[in-house]
Amino acid sequence: MKKYSWKPIPFLLFTVLLLIWEGAVHALDIPMYVLPSPVQVGKALAEELSVLAGHAAVTVGEALAGMGISLVLAVLLGIVMDCFPLMRQGIYPVLVVTQTVPMIVMAPVLIIYMGFGVAPKILTVVLMCFFPVAVSFCDGLSQVDEEYVNLVRSCGAGRLKSYSLVKIPAAVPALISGLKVSATYSISGAVVGEWIGAQKGLGYYLLRVKNSYMLDRVFACVAVIILLSLCMNGLIGLCQYKAVPYMRNKR
Repeated sequence: MKKYSWKPIPFLLFTVLLLIWEGAVHALDIPMYVLPSPVQVGKALAEELSVLAGHAAVTVGEALAGMGISLVLAVLLGIVMDCFPLMRQGIYPVLVVTQTVPMIVMAPVLIIYMGFGVAPKILTVVLMCFFPVAVSFCDGLSQVDEEYVNLVRSCGAGRLKSYSLVKIPAAVPALISGLKVSATYSISGAVVGEWIGAQKGLGYYLLRVKNSYMLDRVFACVAVIILLSLCMNGLIGLCQYKAVPYMRNKR
């Protein structure tokens, strides 16, 4: 099994950028309401940690729910599009068109029709995460060698059995690649939904501190959003490691 080796270069580069940021704030005497220093952001993060944790739990719940719905819908639609080429020709362009509409525009429409509850936030995540998963999985299915399918069909397997034995397992790497992309977007999707109308969540917290010109807390919230997005991506990687042993050496 391939072992991970720690690579210090990204960490060192990030540290250097933080030091430059800290030094520039002090050297140019930049006020905190214009650009807080990393130390000030860290202090704000420590002071607001319990509050941010409560809001983060809401946002993560919305992101996980949206990711789960996206996964189920993407797998079902991917199989349907692979089974019926005419469906693929009709649906694929529609999926592409949905990605041309900014989600910040769609979110208010969802609020109008679905209210200010959790449903429009989850749907926002679904709309942002569904496309990468569906397209990746559909492409993975279409790239499976048909000789393997013909082999199991010659042994008496039906169409459904051939998918469960050959096509779906072969398309799992593509599915996981799409999930990794979607997982990174999921937190941002939930935050966008919370911007439009919410009483809790990181998006709500971000708007509140922004309107109060607490820029150190704004940056602290952004840091939490980045960390959660990385954790969501890492969660998919962990699921890949546990559930798909043959992909471990490819990571």
